[in-house]
Amino acid sequence: MWAYGVGPRRWFAGALAGVLLLTGCGDGDAPTQEATGPTTEPPPATADARDQLAALAAAAQDRTLTAIYSYRTDDRERSVSVTIAKDGSWRVDVPDLALGGTVDISIVRNEIGLFQCALPSADQPVTPTCVKIGGPDADVPNAIDPDVQRALVTVRHVLTDPGAPLDVSTTAPLAGAKGDCFAVETTTASVNAALDVGIYCYDQEGTLTAARLDYGDLLLAGPPGPAPASVALPGPVTDDKPLGMAAPPTPTPTVTASGQPTT
Repeated sequence: MWAYGVGPRRWFAGALAGVLLLTGCGDGDAPTQEATGPTTEPPPATADARDQLAALAAAAQDRTLTAIYSYRTDDRERSVSVTIAKDGSWRVDVPDLALGGTVDISIVRNEIGLFQCALPSADQPVTPTCVKIGGPDADVPNAIDPDVQRALVTVRHVLTDPGAPLDVSTTAPLAGAKGDCFAVETTTASVNAALDVGIYCYDQEGTLTAARLDYGDLLLAGPPGPAPASVALPGPVTDDKPLGMAAPPTPTPTVTASGQPTT
């Protein structure tokens, strides 16, 4: 069965060469085995947004300063001042807010308690007085709450609480804000009263540079100044009731027997 003069080994070698020529072995078209070398590990993930915000809020807890913020609400813009003293006491002044936007007030917290103070202004040259509204760890009651002090002072303690039910994500910077901005939502209806959902922006020193909240927008108006050793109450403490936010009711005139209205 072998070709004349060709042994079985020589015939097999020739046949194999022919098969290789027909299949084009070695011409680069044959499939190649994928590399099985060691894979490259992905770069380590950066800290998530909540950790970043907690770190900045922790720096804010140690921050002492005096600062002015532009506070814009739906109908107006005003300047709000905040002082966070070295002993932990703080004060936030809000003009034209109480009694329907006619009286300047201050919220002050020190080691004795939480106070609301009426401040003199050009429109209301009152004598400054203060009313105690709670202990040092109390929240401002809703009926007399100016709101804005939460973003400036008290929210720092919630943002650093690992047990707080928060959903935090990075977001685009607010106009004019420096540092990093974060959108903060809640994951449950039961949340510390000191927290308002919205956007908070902090620089690396722990200074709140801007915030966008349901009740208005805050923007740091200039570089913060040094803090005093302690915050003093702007006036003596009285037994008066604190001022509400709503305007007082308009007196209803009465009519005398002669038909003349009186107030």
